Amino acid sequence: MKAIILVAGAGAKLRPHTYTQPKALIPIAGKTILCFIVDQLKEAGIYEFIFVVGYLGEKIQDYVRQTYPELTTHFVYQNERQGTGHAVELTKNIVGEDEVFVALGDTICDYDIREVMDTPHSMLGIKKVDDPRNFGVAEINDEGFIEHVKEKPAIPKSNMALVGLYKIKETHFLFECLYHIFTEDIRSYGEYNLTDALECMISRGATFKAFKVKNWFDCGKKETLLETNATLLKKSGGYIPEDVKNENSIIIPPVSIGNGCTIRNSIIGPHVAIGANTNVQYSNVRDSIIGSYTTLYEVVLDNSLIGSDASVKGLSRSLNVGDNTEIDFG
Repeated sequence: MKAIILVAGAGAKLRPHTYTQPKALIPIAGKTILCFIVDQLKEAGIYEFIFVVGYLGEKIQDYVRQTYPELTTHFVYQNERQGTGHAVELTKNIVGEDEVFVALGDTICDYDIREVMDTPHSMLGIKKVDDPRNFGVAEINDEGFIEHVKEKPAIPKSNMALVGLYKIKETHFLFECLYHIFTEDIRSYGEYNLTDALECMISRGATFKAFKVKNWFDCGKKETLLETNATLLKKSGGYIPEDVKNENSIIIPPVSIGNGCTIRNSIIGPHVAIGANTNVQYSNVRDSIIGSYTTLYEVVLDNSLIGSDASVKGLSRSLNVGDNTEIDFG
């Protein structure tokens, strides 16, 4: 089986960070978003990956080759973003007749990957949501098989959303149906969508079974990215390597701190992820993600997302405050 990871998006909702960094390489809970996805599939025994890249694709290519030298990797450029169906079609010559596991490169899911791989059917990941109108939606029968899928329906017939995980055994059906939606110009919201190709496969006799994910973490914008960081830190407990210099500071777990960091006279945590070689002095940081090679000096940060190679300095204040006083620096 080969894995196809779709990482061609520009990540507009995470700007300015994604002006210089692909969304899949944003750090979260001590790893990048892409690492969470690749590590899951590696544990399931997949060692050949196809990355469909676009904006800042060379950074993803360099990162993957440096981080995963043991993997067989291919990189396909989607120069025109025409949808997930178009992205998958670009991998046809590399996939050949092999089965594939397709994953969106900006979504982290908690699920039993081994059970999915051991099931003899093609499978689609789903999660129950309150309002499915912004997602692909699956209609499922009593035996757990999927009867129909539709992208962002105005009147959903189900509240089971597709989470962006697809195990596909009948790849010949897949590429036949992708060709069909291109030649018939079948688009959803102006794009050639993978959901439409899956519906075509079902209509031609392909069998898909649903599998439920325990958690579905959205990393598409700042607020949900920080929530995901906090949740994953709680789950893992965080990590602080031995070479971190902690001088007169308080660490409130869960916290993840990268190698080579210096923390002086500060309070860090809870729910803070700090990249490698960052210097924090006289600061208070909680519920935040801080990049690598960054300097924080005399700042108070809460629910903040700070990139790499940044410098943030606050104002030094000397106060002599009497009783019954209220001060608001906001």
